[in-house]
Formats: sequence, C-alpha cells, structure tokens
Amino acid sequence: QAAARRRPAPAGHGLPRRRVRIALAVLVLLIFSKNIYMAGMSSYYTFFLIDRFGLSTQAAQQMLFLFLGAVALGTVIGGPVGDRIGRRAVIWVSILGVLPFTLLLPHVPLVWTGVLSVIIGVILASAFPAIVVYGQELLPGRVGTVAGLFFGLAFGMGGIGAAVLGVLADANGIAWVFVMTSVLPALGLLTALLPKRSELGG
Repeated sequence: QAAARRRPAPAGHGLPRRRVRIALAVLVLLIFSKNIYMAGMSSYYTFFLIDRFGLSTQAAQQMLFLFLGAVALGTVIGGPVGDRIGRRAVIWVSILGVLPFTLLLPHVPLVWTGVLSVIIGVILASAFPAIVVYGQELLPGRVGTVAGLFFGLAFGMGGIGAAVLGVLADANGIAWVFVMTSVLPALGLLTALLPKRSELGG
C-alpha cells in the first residue's frame, strides 16, 4: 500500500499521487474562499450600500452592475494572463493579492467602495480560469472531470454560501457579513502548497 501511494500520477508529470491530492484539496479551498466572497457581493452588495450609505435601490443596483462587469472582465483576462505568467502566479495574485482590498471595502467612503469593488471583481474573478487549467495540469487526460468538478463546486458553493450568508446577515447585520467575509482571501496563503510550474512540466 505504501508503494501504491508513492506511485506517480498519470502521465504528464512525476508528482506523487499524495501531492496531487493535496494540490486538488488546496484548489477546492481556494474556490471556496473565492465563491463565498463572490456570493456575498452578488447577493448582498446592494443591501450593504443601501444600509451603509442610504443609496436608492437604483443607484445600488448600478454599483452592483459595475462590480459584475468587473467580474466578467476578470474572468476573460484570467486565462491569457495565466498563459503568460503561469497559473500558480495568477492564483497567488488573484486570491491573496485581493485581501488588502476586501479588508478595506467595508470601511471606506462611497466613492472608494465603488473603486475597490471594481478592483476586487477583476482580480478575484481572474483566479477561476487559472484554477481550472491548473487542475487539468494536475490530472492530465481528465479535462472533463476537472472542469465538471470545479464548475460544480463553484455553482454549488455560491448557492449555499448565499443562503448561509443570508442567515448570518439576519442575525448580525449586513455590515458584519461584509467584515467577516473580507478575510476569506487569506486562504490564498495555501497557494504555497501548490506545485511550481516546473514540477508540472510547464
């Protein structure tokens, strides 16, 4: 059994299976941090703006539109940037690099709230293409399995996260939820456990 655990993963790189499993677990946790935060922003950002700044519903929805546009842009540019500088580097920047902005967001004036939300949307969304492709490099020949797993987790965690955050918001307030979720990108530190580009043959 010990010998079986040391066997390399399927063709494409020489990483032991245990290392591959750890890397996949890290990617799942990174998807968790990203999508729970995104669920909070997508579902409760307008309520946060109305509650904190007294915005009208229309104005708050316009701010949400800017954030979602930034998310779309980040998703598009995440792939090409990952091709250029490496998926692991993009994951580092996209998850952990966004932490200072998420920590500031609940505490800044309205104008800076809008600016930070756009920055967060672009940076954080760029992680997902990099995570998917990185997972496919960990499990070469299982493109469909990896894509199905990560897309399923993304949608599932987003839905469950929105519901859980709603319960927490009812109990503690919208502002409390935004402060609590602002620390989630700190899980980006786990990126240090991912194999480097050279170990994947890239």
